[in-house]
Amino acid sequence: MTIGEFARASRLSAKALRRYDELGLLTPDRVDAHSGYRYYAGAQVERARLVAWLRRIGMPLAEVRDVCALHGTDPGAAARTVRAYWARVEAETAARRDLAASLVDRLGGPTDMTAMTSTTNARPYGLLSAALSERGRVRASNQDRAYAGPCLLAVADGYGEAGERAATAALAEIEGVRAPDRAGDLLNALEDGVRRADTAVGAAAPGSGTTLTAGVWTGDRLALAHVGDGRAYLLRDGELTRLTRDHTVVQARVEAGELDAAEAAAHPDRVLLLRALDGAGGSPVPDLGLYEGRPGDRWLLCTDGLSAVVPEAELHGVLAAGGSPEDTVRALADLALADAEGRGGPDNVSCVVADVVP
Repeated sequence: MTIGEFARASRLSAKALRRYDELGLLTPDRVDAHSGYRYYAGAQVERARLVAWLRRIGMPLAEVRDVCALHGTDPGAAARTVRAYWARVEAETAARRDLAASLVDRLGGPTDMTAMTSTTNARPYGLLSAALSERGRVRASNQDRAYAGPCLLAVADGYGEAGERAATAALAEIEGVRAPDRAGDLLNALEDGVRRADTAVGAAAPGSGTTLTAGVWTGDRLALAHVGDGRAYLLRDGELTRLTRDHTVVQARVEAGELDAAEAAAHPDRVLLLRALDGAGGSPVPDLGLYEGRPGDRWLLCTDGLSAVVPEAELHGVLAAGGSPEDTVRALADLALADAEGRGGPDNVSCVVADVVP
């Protein structure tokens, strides 16, 4: 099939096909040595249509590549990958819905939409939470900090000569954030808290910095702010959904389709941050989200000392085992510290686990 015929059959433009060829996602069956013209086999149409469908739902190219690779060998795993991606999309959509409702409320008064999402009308739930921070087996000191309270969950990963002071200053500042009545006001307050934390880090630890992933619980929602390569996850009905994206050079290359997940995990530059709190001016803009909480939900916040060395499937297994938050943070840290699989706690390890309860 010529590239034009293949484009019509697959519902992809010739421009898109050339781009996917460059990325190794849809390599032509044959390329004319003299003209450079691309020819495709009819058997490639199914894969091309799969790519088109995945791009239509907004999936990044790196994840499209993973799904396509799995589709040929393990269709069930491919389906689970799509399901996990869509769960993230739905969580982000719910967060935007709440923000929109708050904005409508602020600008034009109450509506049916705001009545559905108002924190004042929701039944309040509580959190049972626990935090743990370990030095690990290699680092000389612990520059991580973790906090778990009835309304605040947070982890920070300091770096530089005064990384521990940077992480401590960030958490001390974020502890002052309180939950106002409206969702939009809460996220504004959380963003302001992150900016204050950045200033506090600059004053307490010049030349050093920290990541920060923090959540404020309202009684039925978790407002989340994220800067750096810490992570936040939600376990609901047995499914584990990652809520944050790493602000790293390597993650940016993954999203651009330049690296796959395996290459990213082993890349020597994976710790290079694009965003962090360092007080150096130009305060970083945090990723913000607002997530509904239900009884039975379990939240995990952790630094990369856990997520970088323990596969997500193992995190899922421990979180889903049903242990108390105290037992679960201990079990998670032990996974990172274990000598098995060549881990051995190469970095500081911090995590927070919180359960939503009636």
